[in-house]
Amino acid sequence: MSIVKKNKQFLIIKLQHHGDVLLTTPLIDKIKHTYPDSHIDMLVYKETADILHDNHRIRQIFTIDRQWKKAGIYTQLKHEYELFSKLKVHRYDWIFNLSDQWRAAAIAKLCGLQSVGFKYAKRNNALWRFCHNELYEELGPEHHIVENHLTVLCPLDLQDDYVPCVNMEIDPATRKELHHKLYERGWQGEEYILIHPGSRWIFKCWDNDKTTELLQRLLDAGYNIVVTAAPDAVEQAMLAEITGRLKIPQQVKLWQLSGVLNLRELAAAIDGAKLFIGVDSVPMHMAAALDKPQIALFGPSWVSRWRPYSDKATVIWAGDFGDLPHPDSINTADSKRWLSKIPVDAVWYAVKERLMLTN
Repeated sequence: MSIVKKNKQFLIIKLQHHGDVLLTTPLIDKIKHTYPDSHIDMLVYKETADILHDNHRIRQIFTIDRQWKKAGIYTQLKHEYELFSKLKVHRYDWIFNLSDQWRAAAIAKLCGLQSVGFKYAKRNNALWRFCHNELYEELGPEHHIVENHLTVLCPLDLQDDYVPCVNMEIDPATRKELHHKLYERGWQGEEYILIHPGSRWIFKCWDNDKTTELLQRLLDAGYNIVVTAAPDAVEQAMLAEITGRLKIPQQVKLWQLSGVLNLRELAAAIDGAKLFIGVDSVPMHMAAALDKPQIALFGPSWVSRWRPYSDKATVIWAGDFGDLPHPDSINTADSKRWLSKIPVDAVWYAVKERLMLTN
C-alpha cells in the first residue's frame, strides 16, 4: 500500500465504552503529527461522544444511538441509512475500524478507499476479510491497549520516533461551570487533591473504610480535598458513607461533587487538581489524558493492558498483596471488592511520594 498524502481523510471507528474511546486518541495524535493537514473524523456510540467533544484535532464526531433499535425496525433503518449517507459522502481514504461489530465492518468497506481492522476469533470468516483491505492480529494483554490500537496504522508506514499521547481537551465554558459548582460549595480557588473512589463495576472499588482512612490522613496532613461520584445511586451512597465518617480539621476543606458533574466537568475538576487518586475506571484514563499526576488502584484486571497511559501515574496492584482471580474469569456483576487486599499504608506511601514529585 502507498503512503498516505497529507490532505487525506480518515475515519476511526470505536464502538465501545468511554475509556476505550478515549484511548483511541493516540491514533489521532500520531496521524496529525506526521500529516497535520489531514482530516480525521470519529464514529462512536452517542453516549461516549462527550469524551471527545473538545478535541480540536477531530473534524467531526459521528454517533450511533443504541436507542435506535428500541424505536422499531423502520426507524432504526432510517437512522442507519442517514448515518451511512453522511459517511459515504466523504469517501474516506482510510478507515481504521477498532470495533468487532458488523455495522462497523460494512461502513469500513463501503465508505472508504482503504480499510484496516483486527482479526477477531469470532469474525474469522471470508466476509470479515472482504470488508477490510488489511487485518492485524491483536496484541496480547502484556501490551497496552494503546499499543494495540496503534497497530492499525502500520499501512501508513509512519516511521518516526514520535510517541503519541492520550488526549482530552476542555473548553473554557466547561471550566467556568465547574468553578461555579465549586464556588457554590465554598471553594475560593484553593489547591486540592481529587479523589474519585467509585466505578460502575463494584469489583474494581477499594473498601469504603480504607478510602475513609486515606482521606482522613490527607486532611490531617493539611490537604484540601475534592471528592466526586457519578450520578449512579450506588456510587453516591458509597461516597456518602465514606465522607460521613470523616472529621475535618478547621484549617482544611473538603468539597463534595456527588452526581452533579457531567463527564467534561469532571475532566475540568481533575485537571485543576494537584493529584488524582482513583481506581481502574474512566476518570483514571482522563487523568492520564490530562497529564495529571495520579495514584491508580487496580484489582483483577489486565494491568499491563489497562494501566494509565502516563509516566505520571503510580499503579498499586492488589495482586502484589494477595492472590487474585484470572482477569478473564471475572464476572463484572460480582460485588466482591478485590482491591481489599491493598493496605492503606501502601497507598499512603505512594501518595506522599507522588506529592513530593509535584511540589
